[in-house]
Amino acid sequence: MEKVRFGILGIGNMGTTHAKYLVNGEVPEATLAAVCDLKQDRLDWVKKNLGEDILCFTDGEEMIKSGAIDALLVAIPHYDHAKYAILAMKNGVHALVEKPAGVYTEQALEMNRVADETGVVFGLMMNQRTNCIYRKMREIVKSGELGAIRRTSWIITNWYRPQAYYDSGDWRATWSGEGGGVLLNQCPHNLDLWQWICGMPVKITAKLHYGKWHDIEVEDDVSAYVEYENGATGTFITTTGDAPGTNRFEICLEKGKLVADGGKLMMWKSEISEPEFSRTNTVPFGWMSFEESEVETDGENPQHQGVTRAFAAAILHGTPLVADGREGINGLTISNAMHMSSFLGKEIDVPTFDHAQYREELMKRVATSRRKTNVIHTVTADMSATYGEQRNFKKI
Repeated sequence: MEKVRFGILGIGNMGTTHAKYLVNGEVPEATLAAVCDLKQDRLDWVKKNLGEDILCFTDGEEMIKSGAIDALLVAIPHYDHAKYAILAMKNGVHALVEKPAGVYTEQALEMNRVADETGVVFGLMMNQRTNCIYRKMREIVKSGELGAIRRTSWIITNWYRPQAYYDSGDWRATWSGEGGGVLLNQCPHNLDLWQWICGMPVKITAKLHYGKWHDIEVEDDVSAYVEYENGATGTFITTTGDAPGTNRFEICLEKGKLVADGGKLMMWKSEISEPEFSRTNTVPFGWMSFEESEVETDGENPQHQGVTRAFAAAILHGTPLVADGREGINGLTISNAMHMSSFLGKEIDVPTFDHAQYREELMKRVATSRRKTNVIHTVTADMSATYGEQRNFKKI
């Protein structure tokens, strides 16, 4: 195999984005061989704009079993991510899944089991891992040069969405169609990065507001508190209702801190750790000295193309993925635990998280879920606002 033949399941916003860069040759070791969508107008768009030679299907299983594709890129509503990824893997087709890995953790666990059994390449579209800022944060934290983590804090409130966004699909922001709100749609990237850089928390308590800022039935405002195994604590605050919002990720460690904000990574570093300073200092109002600097990165941020290039290379050469699909269980566990804490009104112990109970609680809400009827369908290939990019600022 010289090039990986991709089939894209779902030609909506994200599917369109993936299709365009594949056709434009931005993943040299891959080609777009087929697409599948239930809407004929999307298939017509593909033929007209991307090429008559691309095979079009209206049935995902038919595309998977057609023999025309080597890899499936799943870009459909959340509940069906696991279904089609598993179907692909069982048929010897490699699977690259859009975030989130699933709606509830049992889906991710089943995908992981099938991936282990079949041996195919299983990847997750966690494209924010390619961002040089977050890669560098992880490198510094994992190196230990600033010591152990003491506190983490992520205020990620620049996921603003107007009501028109939620009205653009009958499945959006519903328990039955999406399985959650900002935690399931916008924040899988942040939750993944949070655990990728800082590790998994062991306890989670969360306060969620449902339809606080929009006419929706799921959460659009979240404040969460977590504890880590080493005693460190963390907070995670997000919403789709703040305008303008904030994206500030701060990690306090024994010898300093890291702050990602405004497209920069700043570091404060001391030659002595806080525990040692506190133990040896004799001045009542003593203060550690810190060197402040902007951390230099490689400046690279290849995003979706980077993830897909690595995925194709993993198939062809056995090289590492940006995000192995099996890691999707981590961020989804955090998300599900936040929901569970809100549902039950109590702290959730992450290592003993009850996967079956969460599904049961979710399905109670699915049973009374309503689908919108005043839907205005839109598809755009401009996904710049999808990753919290703030626009339309006028400086004075």
